[in-house]
Amino acid sequence: MASRIRIRTSRKDGLTTVQAILKHPMDTGYSRDPDTGDIIPAFFIATVTIHHGDKVIMTCDWSRAISKNPYLSFTFSGANPGDTLRISWQDSQGNTESKEAVIQ
Repeated sequence: MASRIRIRTSRKDGLTTVQAILKHPMDTGYSRDPDTGDIIPAFFIATVTIHHGDKVIMTCDWSRAISKNPYLSFTFSGANPGDTLRISWQDSQGNTESKEAVIQ
Protein backbone atom coordinates (compact mmCIF):
# COMPACT_ATOMS: atom_id res chain seq x y z
CA MET A 1 0.00 0.00 0.00
CA ALA A 2 1.24 3.50 -0.78
CA SER A 3 2.00 5.72 2.17
CA ARG A 4 -0.73 8.06 3.32
CA ILE A 5 1.85 10.58 4.50
CA ARG A 6 3.14 13.24 2.10
CA ILE A 7 6.25 15.19 3.12
CA ARG A 8 7.91 18.23 1.56
CA THR A 9 11.05 19.88 2.93
CA SER A 10 12.91 23.08 2.07
CA ARG A 11 15.95 24.85 3.53
CA LYS A 12 16.75 28.54 3.78
CA ASP A 13 19.20 30.46 5.98
CA GLY A 14 20.05 27.36 8.04
CA LEU A 15 16.41 26.54 8.81
CA THR A 16 14.52 23.54 7.48
CA THR A 17 10.80 23.85 6.88
CA VAL A 18 8.75 20.66 6.83
CA GLN A 19 5.24 20.45 5.43
CA ALA A 20 3.27 17.21 5.69
CA ILE A 21 -0.21 15.92 5.07
CA LEU A 22 -1.29 12.85 7.04
CA LYS A 23 -4.28 11.21 5.36
CA HIS A 24 -6.64 9.91 8.03
CA PRO A 25 -10.44 10.20 8.56
CA MET A 26 -10.04 11.67 12.07
CA ASP A 27 -13.54 10.71 13.23
CA THR A 28 -14.55 12.54 16.40
CA GLY A 29 -16.94 9.95 17.81
CA TYR A 30 -19.79 12.49 17.63
CA SER A 31 -20.88 11.96 14.00
CA ARG A 32 -23.62 9.62 12.85
CA ASP A 33 -23.64 7.28 9.89
CA PRO A 34 -26.11 8.85 7.42
CA ASP A 35 -27.47 5.44 6.37
CA THR A 36 -27.98 3.78 9.76
CA GLY A 37 -27.97 6.67 12.22
CA ASP A 38 -25.41 4.84 14.35
CA ILE A 39 -22.63 6.86 15.98
CA ILE A 40 -19.31 6.52 14.15
CA PRO A 41 -16.73 5.54 16.80
CA ALA A 42 -13.82 7.87 17.54
CA PHE A 43 -10.89 7.12 15.23
CA PHE A 44 -8.10 9.69 15.18
CA ILE A 45 -4.32 10.10 15.11
CA ALA A 46 -3.28 10.18 18.75
CA THR A 47 0.50 10.62 18.52
CA VAL A 48 2.82 12.00 15.85
CA THR A 49 6.60 11.68 16.24
CA ILE A 50 9.20 13.37 14.06
CA HIS A 51 12.81 12.11 13.90
CA HIS A 52 15.77 13.91 12.36
CA GLY A 53 18.23 11.08 11.89
CA ASP A 54 18.06 9.14 15.17
CA LYS A 55 16.96 12.12 17.27
CA VAL A 56 13.33 12.88 18.15
CA ILE A 57 12.79 16.56 17.37
CA MET A 58 9.05 16.77 18.01
CA THR A 59 6.18 14.76 19.47
CA CYS A 60 2.54 15.79 19.10
CA ASP A 61 -0.28 14.41 21.23
CA TRP A 62 -3.46 14.92 19.23
CA SER A 63 -7.12 14.32 20.00
CA ARG A 64 -10.41 14.10 18.18
CA ALA A 65 -10.36 17.89 17.65
CA ILE A 66 -7.91 17.71 14.71
CA SER A 67 -9.42 17.90 11.22
CA LYS A 68 -9.58 15.15 8.60
CA ASN A 69 -6.29 14.69 6.69
CA PRO A 70 -4.33 16.98 9.03
CA TYR A 71 -1.68 19.35 7.68
CA LEU A 72 1.45 19.73 9.78
CA SER A 73 4.11 22.41 9.22
CA PHE A 74 7.12 23.30 11.35
CA THR A 75 10.63 24.71 11.11
CA PHE A 76 13.79 23.50 12.84
CA SER A 77 17.53 24.10 12.68
CA GLY A 78 20.52 21.77 12.48
CA ALA A 79 19.64 19.82 9.34
CA ASN A 80 21.80 19.42 6.27
CA PRO A 81 20.85 18.46 2.71
CA GLY A 82 20.76 14.67 2.48
CA ASP A 83 19.75 14.14 6.12
CA THR A 84 16.81 11.85 6.81
CA LEU A 85 13.55 12.99 8.37
CA ARG A 86 10.92 10.46 9.52
CA ILE A 87 7.31 11.16 10.45
CA SER A 88 5.43 8.42 12.31
CA TRP A 89 1.92 8.33 13.74
CA GLN A 90 -0.22 6.02 15.83
CA ASP A 91 -3.99 6.31 15.90
CA SER A 92 -6.58 5.60 18.59
CA GLN A 93 -7.04 2.03 17.32
CA GLY A 94 -3.33 1.19 17.43
CA ASN A 95 -2.68 1.50 13.69
CA THR A 96 0.67 3.02 12.76
CA GLU A 97 2.32 4.52 9.74
CA SER A 98 5.74 6.00 9.05
CA LYS A 99 7.44 7.70 6.13
CA GLU A 100 10.97 8.95 5.57
CA ALA A 101 12.07 11.86 3.41
CA VAL A 102 15.47 13.17 2.46
CA ILE A 103 15.98 16.83 3.33
CA GLN A 104 16.58 18.85 0.18
